[in-house]
Amino acid sequence: MHIAWLGKKSPFCGNVTYGREITNALLDRDYRVSFLHFSQPQNSYEHLQYEENNHNSANCHEVSLPFIYKSQVYTIPSLKSSKVLLRSLRQLKPDLVHASLTLSPLDFVLPDICEELNLPLVATFHPPFDSKIRNLKSSTQYLTYQLYAPCLARYDRVIVFSEIQRDLLIKLGVPGERVVIIPNGVDQHKYSPGYSSLKYQLRTKKLFVYQGRIAPEKNIEALLKAWKLADMGENCLLLMVGDGPTRSSLQPHYGKEHNIVWLGYISDEHQRINILRGADVFILPSLVEGLSISLLEAMSCGVACLATDAGADGEVLDNGAGIVLDTQGVATQLKTLLPLFRNHPEMISLLGNKARQRVLERYTLHQNITKLEQLYSEVANRQLINY
Repeated sequence: MHIAWLGKKSPFCGNVTYGREITNALLDRDYRVSFLHFSQPQNSYEHLQYEENNHNSANCHEVSLPFIYKSQVYTIPSLKSSKVLLRSLRQLKPDLVHASLTLSPLDFVLPDICEELNLPLVATFHPPFDSKIRNLKSSTQYLTYQLYAPCLARYDRVIVFSEIQRDLLIKLGVPGERVVIIPNGVDQHKYSPGYSSLKYQLRTKKLFVYQGRIAPEKNIEALLKAWKLADMGENCLLLMVGDGPTRSSLQPHYGKEHNIVWLGYISDEHQRINILRGADVFILPSLVEGLSISLLEAMSCGVACLATDAGADGEVLDNGAGIVLDTQGVATQLKTLLPLFRNHPEMISLLGNKARQRVLERYTLHQNITKLEQLYSEVANRQLINY
């Protein structure tokens, strides 16, 4: 089967990781993949641009779509982008289009394009949310769901990560039979417990890690305030891995004098895995989430995890696989919990083992891809019958 994948390759965010992992796994199962994404082609936009992919390049091509602006959150396509997309899909003749939605105006015209070409269309809907509907309805995230719902109702299938997301989209008018829950997955062989010399290199006995965007919705300042107030001592280190718009305002006030080290964004996957293997505790203080791939990666590496009940993250950690925090009063909760992890290594070991086991049971990439294959087959066969 030939899949036309519409997604992101930059700048780095969860959507980028999702697209990379899923398409590489599809290639491993002998699918043909065309990856369409917003980038600047070397030549004119008037021609279809192909670039070889580093992974299984014989079965994968890249197509550049023109854009005006793109960020980690949203993309503004150029006026030509829909024409380039239509022409590209007509030339590629895929069996199915899967859009890992990039929060772009192009998302809204994609159903028309696929209908014109008689192509089945699947979407993965990523926008973060608060797990409590009450809080969600008063947020900008809820407006995103309201805006997208009429459009999503025209997709053949919409993939979400939790029951809460599914229920919300159905309430907003998306037909229930079109909304499918397929949680994110992680490669449990690649992200696995193992040796790391990181703590020795950093000269610390306990290593606490945050890995992700440094942005307002990630609620980083609550973690930093709690760390400072808890006075964790010289044998504990907080490692901040990632970059984003609030880093420049936070870093000057929370530095080495508080045993906080800022590494910035790390592109090398092996280095990120080494960090997780060296970590004792992974902390995710977000106000809103979808289903954090960073959290799943930490869990798969056997790291004890604390995360807020944002998005589907609380569901991932429930029933003892980690510590679930309320999205309100995060700093106060962490101020109490951080010393417990410092003083009780047996708790770190227990939660790390349970986190790894939870991933093996529910959140492996293999399980994710198998469910996705079943969905592709169902949608493609139904399209043939209708045709």
